[in-house]
Amino acid sequence: MTFEDLALNTAALRSLAACGATMPSGTATPIPSRSPITGGDLFPVPAVDAAEIDEAIAHAHAAFLDWRTVPAPRRGALVKHYGRLLEEHKADLARLVTIEVGKIHAEAVGEIQEMIDVCDFAVGLSRQLEGRTMPSERPGHRLMETWHPRGVVAVISAFNFPAAVWAWNTAIALVCGNTVIWKPSELTPLTSLACSALLDRAMEECDVPADVHQLVIADREAGAALVDSPNVAVVSATGSERMGAEVGPRVAARFGHAILELGGNNAAVVAPSADMDLAVRGIVFAAAGTAGQRCTSLRRVIAHESIADELVRRISAVYAGLTVGDPVDAATLVGPLINARAFESMQASIAQAVADGGTLVVGGDRQDVGDPAAYYVRPALVRMPSQTDVVRRETFAPLLYVLTYNDLDEAIALHNDVPQGLSSSIFTLDQREAELFMSSAGSDCGIVNVNIGTSGAEIGGAFGGEKSTGGGRESGSDAWRGYMRRATNTINYSSELPLAQGVNFG
Repeated sequence: MTFEDLALNTAALRSLAACGATMPSGTATPIPSRSPITGGDLFPVPAVDAAEIDEAIAHAHAAFLDWRTVPAPRRGALVKHYGRLLEEHKADLARLVTIEVGKIHAEAVGEIQEMIDVCDFAVGLSRQLEGRTMPSERPGHRLMETWHPRGVVAVISAFNFPAAVWAWNTAIALVCGNTVIWKPSELTPLTSLACSALLDRAMEECDVPADVHQLVIADREAGAALVDSPNVAVVSATGSERMGAEVGPRVAARFGHAILELGGNNAAVVAPSADMDLAVRGIVFAAAGTAGQRCTSLRRVIAHESIADELVRRISAVYAGLTVGDPVDAATLVGPLINARAFESMQASIAQAVADGGTLVVGGDRQDVGDPAAYYVRPALVRMPSQTDVVRRETFAPLLYVLTYNDLDEAIALHNDVPQGLSSSIFTLDQREAELFMSSAGSDCGIVNVNIGTSGAEIGGAFGGEKSTGGGRESGSDAWRGYMRRATNTINYSSELPLAQGVNFG
């Protein structure tokens, strides 16, 4: 272990201890924790096998039978208390996110703030889980809808947001009356241990049974038990399109409910009227932030041919000056890729794009930051003559393609001509263009922005996409309905028994 690895190891252990985390038990092969900052291993984390996950599911289901009867405002009190603990330990959790994911400090802190915000949202929601009353066609009858918790919710999270996405699901699932089992990415076990330890503390201090939430550190094969168990009512999985294509049909085969947040091949249309300064800033952060490792990262720019050259020149100049390096350094804007496979995938996509007639304008080269096992890369900008297969695939790295268009209909067609449908944006000062892009004839994504980039979502709006992105929704708006089941109720308060549709049964 190098001196840098040792320093990260010590920092991780201090943060875990501050959050009250301890090493879990487990009989499976331990999962190594590592840091992309150095590319080195930190220490092993015990893992569980499929049988132990089945046991956790049984405990969660038993806990659900009681938790569902607790009034929603009391369930909200747990989430409120958890939010305060997150505020207290924001620095500890952000440090772990930086160590395990390589996010720069500002982005790591922002992720923990997102957790705090969604807790606040869920607390308010706990007093607003409304149904509705509808007019009945029968006299002396009332027709209404009520919502009830579904049961055990499995949250399977990805490495790039190791804390926030779990919190989106868990805070809302808990106030809705469900119990939760969390299987985090194998790449981020330490962050999950700290987050879960704080929730354990909140449950203890709020006198909530421990099995209302459980953390299971496991590999992909063992985690399949969550997907296939009939006692898991909801599977909320964040990850690749490949993962979703496996998880979705298996959950559907047992008539479970899936919330899938999968790949994004997000694009920004830049119109002739765009505020160029605003567009460049929005594009650069959306494409290079988190080293291009957000599901909402910008992958494609579709620029009007009259301004494309200037836009490329300005983005290239900014890319060339971005500080790529150690995310612990406050001056750094772009941290490392998660591992060698991410770097190799980026290089393969650049090579294919060039083979397809594209031109690498800037970036794509590995940066020497001091450790040969770490993968730092300068964000890449590639001009493409057309939208080839490689452009239509998501490459989870800071790789931005630039295409051109003549009229907005052509831009929208290019925009929509990909399998994914997560996030989109248009930079324009023309209201007609903006309205068309947001209309049913415009972007086919779940998130449609005007004059901002594709990344960075507020928790008040439902998050998710369409097509191969999965179609589920998490976090804000009425996303809570995905964690609940609907019942239609008819109450007869008369002394008669009329039938609907005027049926007379004698």
